Amino acid sequence: MLPIGDDNSARRTVPLVTYALIALNVLFFFVELSGGDAFIDKWAFVPSRFPANPAGDFLTLFTSMFMHAGWLHLGSNMLYLWIFGDNVEDRFGPGKFIIFYLLCGLGATFAQLAFSLGSNVPNLGASGAIAGVLGAYILMFPQGSVRVLQGQRVIPMPALIVIGFWFVLQLFSGIGSITAAGDTGGVAYMAHIGGFIAGFLLAFLFRGNPRARLTA
Repeated sequence: MLPIGDDNSARRTVPLVTYALIALNVLFFFVELSGGDAFIDKWAFVPSRFPANPAGDFLTLFTSMFMHAGWLHLGSNMLYLWIFGDNVEDRFGPGKFIIFYLLCGLGATFAQLAFSLGSNVPNLGASGAIAGVLGAYILMFPQGSVRVLQGQRVIPMPALIVIGFWFVLQLFSGIGSITAAGDTGGVAYMAHIGGFIAGFLLAFLFRGNPRARLTA
């Protein structure tokens, strides 16, 4: 069940921040490819390294949000940001949206840190911040129509079901990952969960008064 689009008929603005974030992620990925492992070691977030030198590793809290483990990782993240980010940006406004996005990314990183303090595996990816976008979307557009690819068919489904199913998968996978031992890499499920919860809660603050917007 792969989301490929949603209903943008109520969107009133051009989502410039969403497009800029996608472009920045793609650009940063090319820089990452050219820099190789040395670039990843320097600019990814490493849980075991951060508590020992938070000032020295401060920038990695943000640079890690724009790094990816491969083309599939980048492509799937940008697809979700393209589908869901524009509507959230439209509701928040561009200035609030970029602050919201970064705060969700920070929330995701610290959620992963709490469960992997001793890990030497570099954490990288926009997934946590984008999970925050999903958290806001499910709160503000629960009945929004999302087009999903299921087998060879494209069918519309409520966002509540599509995103809710995604979150349940992350939750169960995250619980399983807590018991896994070793620095073997993989998916940072706790970052997804932390980002989603951060986005859901922050949406109450950033969305303002939806009724006032409708009557403006």
